[in-house]
Amino acid sequence: MDVANHRLIGLLLWLALLAVANPASAADSGLITKQSRYSVKETVERFETAVKAKEANGFLVFTELDHAAAAKKFGLDMLPRTVIVFGNPKFGTPVMKKTPLLAIDVPPKALVWQDDDGKVWLTYNSAEYLGNTIYARHGLADPPSTPSLAKALAEFSDYATK
Repeated sequence: MDVANHRLIGLLLWLALLAVANPASAADSGLITKQSRYSVKETVERFETAVKAKEANGFLVFTELDHAAAAKKFGLDMLPRTVIVFGNPKFGTPVMKKTPLLAIDVPPKALVWQDDDGKVWLTYNSAEYLGNTIYARHGLADPPSTPSLAKALAEFSDYATK
């Protein structure tokens, strides 16, 4: 085996090892996932209760999307998957007035889901992802409210899952 082939094989082995040792994580994609000690229904209710408790600060729950119920209408089975659409119109509305296409990506959402082992999870986009990726997609700067949104998301998700 010549030196070039030996180096190529070494490089490929190193890349394979790197991929196994450092797989792309949910954190890299901007997603935060927390295991819930409650059922899907209870986790959804607790998340919504936490959001509604901040109504005085402008937060509200817009709607729920029950993917499993929709699948069932067409004779399909799916483990529970409920998306909660929530947000803060006090912050979102002025930005959407100036940048209408932002509305395709916000308000934020949380997904409550059950895995094949019966465990319940809550997943949502981090505030940093919303600011650095979603806002940037629309040519907007990371909003100054990102740290306060991160705190609110942590509070909502902790209340829902712990």
